[in-house]
Amino acid sequence: MSVQMIFVLIVIVGMVSALLFEIARPDMIVFLALVVLLLSGILTTEEALRGFSNPGMLTIALLFIVVGTVQKHGLIDQMMISWLNKGKSLKGSLFRIFLPLPLISAFLNNTPIVVTLTPLLKKWAEERNIAPSKVLIPLSYVTILGGTITLMGTSTNLVVHGMLIDYGLKGFSLFELAIVGIPITIVGLIYLFTVGNMLLPENKGFSKQVIEDSRNYIAEMMVEEIFPQINQTVEQARLRELKGVYLIEIIRGETRISSVSSKTVIQAGDRLIFTGLISTITELQKRKGLKLKTGTDLQLDDLKNGNTQLAEAVVSHESTLLSKTIKQAQFRSRFDAGVMAVHRNNERIKSKVGDIILRPGDTLLLLAGADFVEKYQQSNDFYVVSSMKTPKSLQESRLVGWFSLLVLVTAIGCVITGWLTMFKAMALAVILLLVTKSISMEDAKNDVQFNVLLLIASAFGVGAAMTKTGLAQWMADGLLAVGQPFGLLAILILIYLLTSVFTELITNSAAAVLMIPIGIEMASYLQLDPMGFAVIITIAASASFITPIGYQTNLIVYGPGGYKFMDYVKVGTPLSMLVMTVTITIVYYYWF
Repeated sequence: MSVQMIFVLIVIVGMVSALLFEIARPDMIVFLALVVLLLSGILTTEEALRGFSNPGMLTIALLFIVVGTVQKHGLIDQMMISWLNKGKSLKGSLFRIFLPLPLISAFLNNTPIVVTLTPLLKKWAEERNIAPSKVLIPLSYVTILGGTITLMGTSTNLVVHGMLIDYGLKGFSLFELAIVGIPITIVGLIYLFTVGNMLLPENKGFSKQVIEDSRNYIAEMMVEEIFPQINQTVEQARLRELKGVYLIEIIRGETRISSVSSKTVIQAGDRLIFTGLISTITELQKRKGLKLKTGTDLQLDDLKNGNTQLAEAVVSHESTLLSKTIKQAQFRSRFDAGVMAVHRNNERIKSKVGDIILRPGDTLLLLAGADFVEKYQQSNDFYVVSSMKTPKSLQESRLVGWFSLLVLVTAIGCVITGWLTMFKAMALAVILLLVTKSISMEDAKNDVQFNVLLLIASAFGVGAAMTKTGLAQWMADGLLAVGQPFGLLAILILIYLLTSVFTELITNSAAAVLMIPIGIEMASYLQLDPMGFAVIITIAASASFITPIGYQTNLIVYGPGGYKFMDYVKVGTPLSMLVMTVTITIVYYYWF
């Protein structure tokens, strides 16, 4: 190995380790690796920036805008729920929701589909006394499978497509991946409705557990006339910095004061509602003039009123809240929402809420402002998995929703007929939406997930460094040395498994970018069609079923379904093996 190869290998090992231990946001970690390779002279400025102008990456940016416009009008969601409610039995209803879902996720972004359908499916299940855990992992898995059917199904498909073009290959056609995508989706659906369904746990969701056990989450104290701090602010009364609990609401007669500020004045007769570690409330009981109201009939649902609501949110991989305590993040003032409890791995974290350091997948139960769900539905910090009532303004814009859907379908038609490339079709679609004022420039900017684009563009440069220094060739030779004595099938299994391990531990796009240079070098050595290797890597990078952290949609349903980490291992491992078997079999006979 040359010195340059060793240096690039060290950078990649460091990058993967940082991604694995979640030292920072994935996009910043991969971008830092790119900067190190640039400053070291391994990459020229042109090579480092090539990913930022790659057609695949730019197509993803345009897709965010077009698909975002379709999804924000709620047409797909309304149609799905109407379709679901027509089912006459449990299995019939689930068939109705899961059979068309792969077709939708083949053309729309998986993440917003799952964010939108999670609260709707959860509520539907609870109304019928069905454990939400029986439907939410299947929701995630089916959308992942559907995303493998078309070129635009996931960003991973487009990333690989862009890399293939960079290598001078033709890239994927719109439905080329469907040769594998459709069979693995059918096999996956059969598994989820049979063996998979039996392996799924029967858990109550996080919010359901909390509401049924309200006494462990909220306590009520009465302010008596003898309270020394009457007519003083919350801060002056030393009710702001309590150990273990915090003041979340004040009930004054018929008036409710929620998201209590430090300047709120305490009055005699106020009912102070606290949340957090209720076992520590004894400290407050020692204060003169504060009386614990025992036998209170106040429930968590009672905290909801015209100005407040209970909401659930799942912390994302890209969140600016990561590695900070809730107090350090100034959550209450920043989001107009109080954190009532945090669940991790289906267990409540039993420590002072403000001192909890947040991690990806943490589920937060919030007492939030009335507009919280609508306001933060598109947030990068967390996925809001509470139902959003369709505002009147959106109800009146159904025509715009249908128009945006027509634009998307027309753009897809142009790609299928070969009249336009994917990039040109999406560029035209964005222009049409802007010209007709179906979307504003501000909305278009908000729909683009710049952190995802930064990760993808940076990963292109890391992949280029692997190829340029010969590291990809060296790694390919190592895999060939292990697999070649056992034949081509063994080599394909090795490629799939290595990609799968990367995607479960880091991110799907980063896994694809690391593996494509190795796959192309192996195809060149074996004198085989590189498209076969590209298809295996693309499917393996997307088919993340074994951990909740490998794919965004798995993370979204983690808390709402009340799942534990091992639930994904138990249900996802057989599905992963089935998908691998079908994928390698089809690639072996079709491409080789």
